[in-house]
Amino acid sequence: MSFITVSNLWKEYGDLVVLENLNLSVKQGEFCTLVGASGCGKSTFLKMLLGQETPSRGQLLLEGEAFPGEPDRNRGIVFQRYSVFPHLTVRQNVLMSLELEQKPWLGKLFGSARREALEKVDTMLASVGLEASATKWPHELSGGMQQRLAIAQSLIMRPRVLLLDEPFGALDPGIRKDMHDLLLKLWQETGTTIFMVTHDLQEGFYLGTRLLVFDKVRNDPHDPQAFGASITYDLPTGQSDRQLMAHINDSVSQTARHQAA
Repeated sequence: MSFITVSNLWKEYGDLVVLENLNLSVKQGEFCTLVGASGCGKSTFLKMLLGQETPSRGQLLLEGEAFPGEPDRNRGIVFQRYSVFPHLTVRQNVLMSLELEQKPWLGKLFGSARREALEKVDTMLASVGLEASATKWPHELSGGMQQRLAIAQSLIMRPRVLLLDEPFGALDPGIRKDMHDLLLKLWQETGTTIFMVTHDLQEGFYLGTRLLVFDKVRNDPHDPQAFGASITYDLPTGQSDRQLMAHINDSVSQTARHQAA
């Protein structure tokens, strides 16, 4: 049995069809990167995996059971825009994730429970290279360090599925390379199943074990909302030759032109 199964999945908003007839089987521990033109439903699919959106038709299963209807600790998410608490230090930011999970009403741990939680926090900060910045405020961190903090907040919960929505899109190229290396290291250490949306095809090939290309296979110029995107390519990243990358780029560009028309 696959870890995640997507079967004949559709997402519609009234007359607007965003996604149509998605079919996918993902094993535990795979790293799936999602590419495609803007507005083709990649982030919508991520929201369905998170539980923020529900399918209009079809099935979305986790180990053979319907996905939980609301976000939970088994699914972590990191956005392009850093989702950190500005009034808390780096250490307190990561600790807050554990406190809210264990004490949702008080939002505070005490005694031995707090000491155990802080040990986990310090280990996680060391893993993401922020141990020397534990007492700093978020505004004192660089963009790359803030994104490390956001990743630490998600991974401290040991989610089974990590969802990344263009997490490195706003970073400089050199910092992005460091973040790529960090993410791959953490993925190998934790075995978490990852879905990552990116507009950078090269980044998608480099990071993922599978590249999923979202594209519209049907277009009606008289009714552009009538058809949604589907997964047109599902590729192991070992097939990342230049000719294939160029072909996918052409496909994505053509979809973007249809949407702009």
